[in-house]
This record gives sequence, C-alpha cells and structure tokens, in this order.
Amino acid sequence: MTFNIDKVKIIVMVPINNVEEIRKVACEAGAGIIGNYSYCTTSMKVIGTFMPNDKSNPFIGEKNKLEYVEEEKLEFICEVTKVKKVLQKIREVHPYEEPEIDMIPLIDESNFC
Repeated sequence: MTFNIDKVKIIVMVPINNVEEIRKVACEAGAGIIGNYSYCTTSMKVIGTFMPNDKSNPFIGEKNKLEYVEEEKLEFICEVTKVKKVLQKIREVHPYEEPEIDMIPLIDESNFC
C-alpha cells in the first residue's frame, strides 16, 4: 500500500514565556489549519533536559551543566508545501540556539478501506 503524505505534525519544545509568539508565527505562516479552523494547536507542559557543551551559547543554563527546564510542547498540523516557511519563521523567533523540532508524517484517513 502506498500513501501520499500531504500533511505533517510539527512538534516544538518552547520555553513557557515564548509559547504564544511561536504559536503566532507558525499559524501566520500557514500551520494549524484543520478544515474551516485556523490556529489549531495543542500544548502541554513538560520538563526538558539538556547539557550545553563548551561551543554552545545557551539561552538558559550553563555550559557543561545538566539543566532541567519547564517548557511547553507545542504541536500543530502543517501542509507539506508550507513546512519550510513555517520552520523558518519558528527559527527566526525561537530563543534556543538549537530548538528541538520534530515532524511526523500524517496519513489521511481516506487512504484506508
């Protein structure tokens, strides 16, 4: 069975104080549309961990020290034709030097019997 992938789910970890800004730029760039609705997102509070190395320039934390940070995991759907623009806009305003961004391909239910 072959599937066409027309949409992905983008998941980005965001410092709590920056969630609304990231949501806004992503949705204004064309993400978060489901049918006749826009700005469709989901978020949940999470604890992120990281350890910046000597070459890093951390927004939060100290080099070579394990950090535990309260963040929000922001999720939204995006058409594949808009992904590059959405990711560009997110990276322009995201405070992290290396934001964690995941993409999951979505299969439309019309592909199933």
